[in-house]
Amino acid sequence: MAALQATTNFVHLKNPHAHYLPRLPCHKSTLSLKRFTPMAALTASPTVGLAETFTRLKKQGKVALIPYITAGDPDLSTTAEALKLLDSCGSDIIELGVPYSDPLADGPVIQAAATRSLARGTNFNAILSMLKEVVPQMSCPIALFTYYNPILKRGVDNFMSTVRDIGIRGLVVPDVPLEETESLQKEAMKNKIELVLFTTPTTPTDRMKAIVEASEGFVYLVSSIGVTGARASISGHVQTLLREIKESSTKPVAVGFGISKPEHVQQVAGWGADGVIVGSAMVKLLGEAQSPEEGLKELEKFAKSLKSALP
Repeated sequence: MAALQATTNFVHLKNPHAHYLPRLPCHKSTLSLKRFTPMAALTASPTVGLAETFTRLKKQGKVALIPYITAGDPDLSTTAEALKLLDSCGSDIIELGVPYSDPLADGPVIQAAATRSLARGTNFNAILSMLKEVVPQMSCPIALFTYYNPILKRGVDNFMSTVRDIGIRGLVVPDVPLEETESLQKEAMKNKIELVLFTTPTTPTDRMKAIVEASEGFVYLVSSIGVTGARASISGHVQTLLREIKESSTKPVAVGFGISKPEHVQQVAGWGADGVIVGSAMVKLLGEAQSPEEGLKELEKFAKSLKSALP
């Protein structure tokens, strides 16, 4: 996390019930691209929250698959189809990245995706309009991954109530340190949104324990020093970090950053992770495909390979 460390180690940054719905099998029909149209009659689907999802999976002896994609890359219509496809192919939680002009925590793949999305005119209101239609069709919860500026711009209370009404269940904000999460936590809890916090390989033990205590939904364990991006292998130090976190808390822990292959998710699951987060590899497939249709086909194939590698 060269870039990340320069600013903070995620958490050290200065400026950063319903019932479970059975998942439908993944059909080729999910690949048809249709322009989303307003569906005012629909309300948010009664998906379970993040912590509830992990509780259910633990009872079944399963590890959560948590893909990440960037909203609006290559366009919001494709994002809508990708969300539904990932859901139908077995994702347990989906992280949706809100494109931002200065994504300090992200590597080149996700930075490029955010740049392309913003260049196409993607904005937060357009993302909300897309989600208003898509969320009621989902069986797994969606967590927004957003930097703090878009939240601040709307006002914390207004932001939280708005995404709650859309049906968002979790929030990941990489550039807000633990000491500055109080207002976010307060409004998130009021709106039944789970605020996920990060801990990293360089986080001191006492601080890690405080972060784990404050995190809702799950604890996001950053697997390596550096920004997001696919890596050839996962550091064995992750196994030690997982053990340390689990010795201090019963909260579920999901590992992210650098996980890009079925063998990676299998390895991390074997080390005791409750969930695996795969971002850059997903984003690359969608953003660099010759067409949206081709990108969705590759995304489906990749998601299935990851899911089959997990318990």
